Amino acid sequence: MRSLLVLMLLLGAAAWALWQYEDYIPRHWHPWAPLSVDDRLTPVTKWKLHRLSDDRAGCLAALETAPEGALRFTPLDDHEPVQGCPLENVVRVHGSEVEFNASFVARCPLALAWVMYERQRLQPAAEAHFDTRVASIEHFGSFACRNVYGRESGRLSEHATAEALDVAAFHLEDGRRITLIHHWDDEGERGSFLREARDGACDLFGNVLGPEYNRAHADHFHFGMRGFRLCR
Repeated sequence: MRSLLVLMLLLGAAAWALWQYEDYIPRHWHPWAPLSVDDRLTPVTKWKLHRLSDDRAGCLAALETAPEGALRFTPLDDHEPVQGCPLENVVRVHGSEVEFNASFVARCPLALAWVMYERQRLQPAAEAHFDTRVASIEHFGSFACRNVYGRESGRLSEHATAEALDVAAFHLEDGRRITLIHHWDDEGERGSFLREARDGACDLFGNVLGPEYNRAHADHFHFGMRGFRLCR
């Protein structure tokens, strides 16, 4: 009981401090400041992304903060493409500053997390390791109405709500192609780049699964929105 009282007092003090000093808190640290694509990443960023899951207007407004050409998308009405897997607060991502092998449907926070990741983690990693940028992405898709691992029973996969994207390969502007299946164990720059790409994604996505997680992810990264820090 005493611990609960102390916790409530601490939370109250934190809320009072935020209210008193709201104008002095940088927007990327302020939990209620609208999220912008180029906001610096902090521990608060992931919480803001989760909060936009049920805020269609707020999420679309955040997507609109992307610089011209940084994200090409179309907002979609809520719909149920497959019985049992309704999609809400979704957009179709056509491209960004990279090209995709196919457009994909994404829950709005997933699209937002992707463009922030691309600009603030993926491209800097490519430039650091290869002195060039990522030109295009190969992915296995985002939406699939199925349970986890395609099992007959159990909980629905994040793909059933378009809250995850599976990425298999990166094409660089100089023509090189880097794949999870061939280069994860590479002891040179390709392997180092893939590991940094994985680690950087963990700053934005709720869960990032790759070859170190299990065999099912030996050939791709699973970038999902659920959770807060599963990074393997």
